[in-house]
Amino acid sequence: MPATDSPPLDIAATGHPVLQPGRGEIPSGVYVPASPGNVLWGRLPCAADTPRATVRPGSVLTVDTVSHEGVLEDQGRDPRGFFARYGVGAAHVLDDAQQIADSGLPHDEHADGPHLVTGPVAVTGARPGDLLAITVLALTPRVPYGMVSARHGFGALPGELPALPGPVFTFATAHTGPDGAWGRMAVDPADPARGALRFPLRPFLGVMGVAVPGAARPHSVPPGRHGGNLDVSLLGVGATLYLPVQVDGALVYFGDPHFAQGDGEVALTAFEASLRATVRVELIPGGAALRPGHGRIAPFAETDAYLVPIGLDEDLDRAMRDCVRCALDLLMTDYGIDRHLAMAYLSAAGDFAVSQVVDGVKGVHGKIRKRDFREVTAGRTVPFGVRPPGTAEVRPIRPGSGPAQ
Repeated sequence: MPATDSPPLDIAATGHPVLQPGRGEIPSGVYVPASPGNVLWGRLPCAADTPRATVRPGSVLTVDTVSHEGVLEDQGRDPRGFFARYGVGAAHVLDDAQQIADSGLPHDEHADGPHLVTGPVAVTGARPGDLLAITVLALTPRVPYGMVSARHGFGALPGELPALPGPVFTFATAHTGPDGAWGRMAVDPADPARGALRFPLRPFLGVMGVAVPGAARPHSVPPGRHGGNLDVSLLGVGATLYLPVQVDGALVYFGDPHFAQGDGEVALTAFEASLRATVRVELIPGGAALRPGHGRIAPFAETDAYLVPIGLDEDLDRAMRDCVRCALDLLMTDYGIDRHLAMAYLSAAGDFAVSQVVDGVKGVHGKIRKRDFREVTAGRTVPFGVRPPGTAEVRPIRPGSGPAQ
């Protein structure tokens, strides 16, 4: 709900500076700002789109992402005016967010999704049948505030919440200090004595994907084989997402930045706010034929600790089944484990969670502990990019090298 009487937000006290376009640390030689010319709104790239940059496999790039919060039409399409209600001064609103809102960037609030997507970026030599590995190296908050939004007809309880006539916007702030990073929501913005809810920050990009074939840009909300709006909270710093390349050059893109999300994302959005992302993109030639599902391959991921199978479907039960099948395929492909033994192991030790239930196509992801396989040697193969337990470096087949071009 708008808090028109909110006191001014003390930016310095949060410990997070505001990172305007091109300002602050840019830790790679390739930088893609979120200017209106580099952004799609509510749609994802397709084969017909022109890349905003081109890099070689193995390159590291830094991409600015902008949250849609404060930019959307039902928030006034004026981020400076919207966030002023919550005590944020105009100088602390991102210039690129305001430029996008003020531009003629096409967006139909009824036909398009909400997300602002930076890209696409072409990867030299990428072809259909390859796998693209995106490793998240750094995620830096660009502002120390954001929103959780709930709108009628969406979320886990449509028709029940929001209980108010209009959408409900909950302001949250991000803080960092000796105790780590945390988010904060005031219990009653008009009465500071009521205190606040405090929770850990776990930044990640809700949208990472590759372009689809053809000349039609897909809607930004439902995820699919192209990746897109996966909303898997494990895809933070250190995680690698594997996507089947579908068009020449892959045409990878980034968006929907989150500061924190509970599995399920039940309200509609989570704590959403703009991030600066630094990633490494690597190519696994022919990898799609060697990975789970072969030609049916869907996205999957890993972290230092876990293999992360992903299942996607409009029906949550089918999404769960697809996630289990992906998990079985990972264990068979990477460790040479019989399918029945793999199923028994998953029942005894695998964890599965609902990624989100708000994107039309629902998501389920699993967590398979790599350390559980440290004694497995016979029949094990790790030639496709999966990291052995305890290592931090992605190891794709024939990774590219050299500077970006």
